Amino acid sequence: MSVKDVIKNSVYESLGGGTTMTAQTVILILMFSCLAGVYLYFVYKLSAKTAFYSKDMNITIAGMPVIVAAIMIAMQSNLLVSLGMVGALSIVRFRSAVKNPLDLLYLFWAISAGIITGVGLYVLALVFSIIMTILLFSMDKIPNTKAPELLVLRGIEEFDYDALFDAISSYCRYYKEKARSTRNNETEIIIEIRTKEKEQLLQKLNHMNFLTQVNCISHDGECRV
Repeated sequence: MSVKDVIKNSVYESLGGGTTMTAQTVILILMFSCLAGVYLYFVYKLSAKTAFYSKDMNITIAGMPVIVAAIMIAMQSNLLVSLGMVGALSIVRFRSAVKNPLDLLYLFWAISAGIITGVGLYVLALVFSIIMTILLFSMDKIPNTKAPELLVLRGIEEFDYDALFDAISSYCRYYKEKARSTRNNETEIIIEIRTKEKEQLLQKLNHMNFLTQVNCISHDGECRV
């Protein structure tokens, strides 16, 4: 047999057979990936915001490590199968909208856990999951900066701006005019404020004769510092 035949046979053998895994190894990998999925399920359930929590998304995240681990087993066992899977997965496109950007983190976490357990690095998967859990819960404990409120004031066209801003400055540590408009002899002004004495400020504004309507708008959104 020539050198060319030996090389050809070795190439065919590697393409067809690849690395073989015992049944015990496969079962062990799938068990660890299943445990990783269950762990992710409970972490997501505890940390997800109530308004954004979706049980379907949580089940998807829990099942992702098992699927990815099974793909990794198939890719290690046969080179032809791995090439076929790469080609098949490259043309798959998902259109499901993600409501919360944090869900993307959990999806990548689930995929990474499946890859790591799929190659048999169980200790790395365990340490990685613990570090991610500590990081997520620690960052969630950091309080958000309270977003500023908006004063929407309506009144007659002849506003007494000096009296208005004197009252606002005496009760607010920060204020900034955002918009002003006049129509049909009525003036509307929007002012962004930060105050701890909102009730006193609203009472003061309600006693101003040139104001016909006083609204204070706040929201539960997040604010950057």
